[in-house]
Parts: sequence; C-alpha cells; structure tokens
Amino acid sequence: MFSRIGYAIRETWASFRRNLTLTAAAVLTSAVSLLLVGTTFLIQRAFENLLVQWRGDVEMIVFVRSDASAEQITLIDSVLRASPTIIDVNKLKYLNKTESYEEAKRIFVGDPVTLSLLTPESIPTQFKVVPLSDDPTLVRSLSDQYRTLPGVEAVALAEDEFQVISTLSNFIRVVTLVMSLVLLVVAVGLIWNTIRTAMFARRREIEVMKLVGATNWFIRVPFMLEGLLQGLLGGVVSCGGLWALNSAWSSGVASFKPGTGISSLIVPSSYLTSVMLILLGIGAVVGAVGSAIAATRFLDV
Repeated sequence: MFSRIGYAIRETWASFRRNLTLTAAAVLTSAVSLLLVGTTFLIQRAFENLLVQWRGDVEMIVFVRSDASAEQITLIDSVLRASPTIIDVNKLKYLNKTESYEEAKRIFVGDPVTLSLLTPESIPTQFKVVPLSDDPTLVRSLSDQYRTLPGVEAVALAEDEFQVISTLSNFIRVVTLVMSLVLLVVAVGLIWNTIRTAMFARRREIEVMKLVGATNWFIRVPFMLEGLLQGLLGGVVSCGGLWALNSAWSSGVASFKPGTGISSLIVPSSYLTSVMLILLGIGAVVGAVGSAIAATRFLDV
C-alpha cells in the first residue's frame, strides 16, 4: 500500500519537472480564472452591504430618534398604517434598537470610526416601508409628510441610491463571471493538454507497465494527481492574489472620510477566508476534471 503511494508521489513529481512550462501555464491560467471568481464573490458581498437595508422590496426607511418616546413611536406607526392603499401594512416592519444596531454593524463593517459612535442605546430605530404604489412622486410626497412627524429623525428613499448600485453590481457580476468561466474552461484545456503530453512522452513506459500486469488505475493515478496538484496550486496563487487585492482595497477605502457610503464596500475577513476555501475547492475540481479526462482518453497510447 505505502509503496504504491510512494510510487504515485514520485511519478507525479517527475512529471511535474518534465513538463514545467506547460504546468506553469496551466497553474497561472487557473489562478487568474479563480482570482476572477473570488473577485466576483467579494464584489457581490460588498454591494450587498450597501443594499442590506433595502431588502424585501423596502423603498422607504423612516428613522426614529433614539430619544423618541413610546407615544411618538406609536403615532408614527399609526400614521404609516393609515394609508393601506399606498403602503403594504403587512410588510411594514419596525426595527428596535438591538435590531437596528445589528444591521448597522453589517452596513458599517468597513467604517469602525462611525460604528464606534453608535451603540444599541444611541442608534436610531427605524420603520421599513414597502409602498404599494409605483409612482415615485407619490412615494416622495409621503416621505416629505413623514419627516414632519414628532420623533422622526430622517426619511431615506431607495430610489436615491438603489438603481445605480444595483445596475453596477449586476453588470460587474455578469462580466467577471463570464470571464472567469471562459478562463476556467481554458484552464481545464491546458491541464488536459499537459497530461496528454506527459502520457505521450511516457507511452513506451506505459506499454511496458501494461505488459507486466499494471492496472489502468495504477497507471492513471499519478497523472490525475498531477492535474489535481496543478489546480490546487492555481487556487493557492489565486488566494494570495485575492488577499493582496482585498488588502489594497480596504486600505484605500479606509482613507475616505468616515461616514461615507463607500466604507460599506469593505468585506469582512471571515467572508474572505470562506471565499479562499471555495477557490481551493474549485481549483482542485478543475484540475481533477481535466486530468481525469486526459488520463482516461489517452491511456491507450
């Protein structure tokens, strides 16, 4: 058992050295494609941070002062529910101080200065409003009306920021995904060609191994390990590039004035770690698929 494992490792390393140029090309192509995949994940999460407060078709948020009395909060709630033909009262949602603070931690994940100024006691609570009307003029007139209510600190409208952010997010996501998928296909092709070349270079050795009774799987395993290792190396390189890219972005955003919306575009390190693990998994799968196809297709050389 151990002798077979040792043989597979030795043959994999030997094949790596014989096809160094093709291996480097396959690893780099895999790394670039996986880097684009990881960048897509980070961009999507960054834009989700900006839009987290507008989920569930919310188009208006009525912010209530932290020192508002219970009577004022009840008054605001009754005024909002007084227009059932314009506002979907079934989806009207009130976030108390704890819930509002949890949402703020997600929105200001990249702005510790602003977040440090907020506490569960001082943060404004909020009503999330889903209008039934598609008329933006009517919705805006309602917001002007709500601003005058006692206890209301501010009223925010989704139309002021949602359309541009959503359009930009969708465009970037589609472009990067298409590019990464194309490059992943190219990476599979390069790994396939690398394994094919390695098998062709050792065709006489393979013939001898078959004559002495070696099974097909015994012959395939070193070549499949080679492809798997190429994919994993591409994943490792892409993880390093993604970490450097995210660090540079976080440092650049940190230089902006605290409280600006762009600070929400920073992605938490925990999410970055999970994306890196996903990239390693995708790299291993890409390498395994390319090498398995070649090892099966070109075994009879």
